[in-house]
Amino acid sequence: MLKIDILTLFSKMFEGPFTESILGKGQEKKLIDIKVHDIRNWTKDKHKVADDRPYGGGPGMILMIEPLDLAISELKAKSKDKKIRVILMDAAGKTFRQQEAERLSKFKHLILIAGHYKGIDERIKKYLVDEEISIGDYILTGGEIPAMVVTDAITRLIPGVVGKEESLKKESFSVYDKPENPRLLGFPQYTRPESYKGWKVPKVLLSGNHAEIEKWRKEKATEKTKKLRPDLLK
Repeated sequence: MLKIDILTLFSKMFEGPFTESILGKGQEKKLIDIKVHDIRNWTKDKHKVADDRPYGGGPGMILMIEPLDLAISELKAKSKDKKIRVILMDAAGKTFRQQEAERLSKFKHLILIAGHYKGIDERIKKYLVDEEISIGDYILTGGEIPAMVVTDAITRLIPGVVGKEESLKKESFSVYDKPENPRLLGFPQYTRPESYKGWKVPKVLLSGNHAEIEKWRKEKATEKTKKLRPDLLK
């Protein structure tokens, strides 16, 4: 089982995404265990303040180090697994790609920190976090949505979470056939009816010739990648 703990100031944002669809079913099957924690639970003042003004002045509020330090320490102490990865969702982090999802899916316990407001105390990055991840070169209001994205991408790779695991091998950004080959975008797919407004399904897909169908799919996936994401072929 993969366990993921998410630290956030806005835990209610996660109520819908993690109880529906594949993630919900994965938890029901006890293949994944996702827990969302409010950082304020580790504050010591009566107002449960988890952020403060930055030293040196400037706009915005900064997440404080103490609540997060206490939270991470407690979650690690309670964990049954010694190999725990602490990840900060941060726009300045390494861009998240399928390879990262595959790598992180091999861990048994992840702790994700959803940064918020103006920023986060730099000491958290330096002393408490193993790596920083960004889902793209743009700014969001907080790290909650990135934490959802990363969790979804990782958990669907856990054996048994997705019904037919074979389908994962032919998805976009996955290795199509051999490890030495480039990662390709997904091939075009069609379903009924065979003809709609004169727009027809390619004949090869109706032929029943699996070798020719596989060859066609590989060719189309390569063409699509060359056109839309040539960087993946380098």
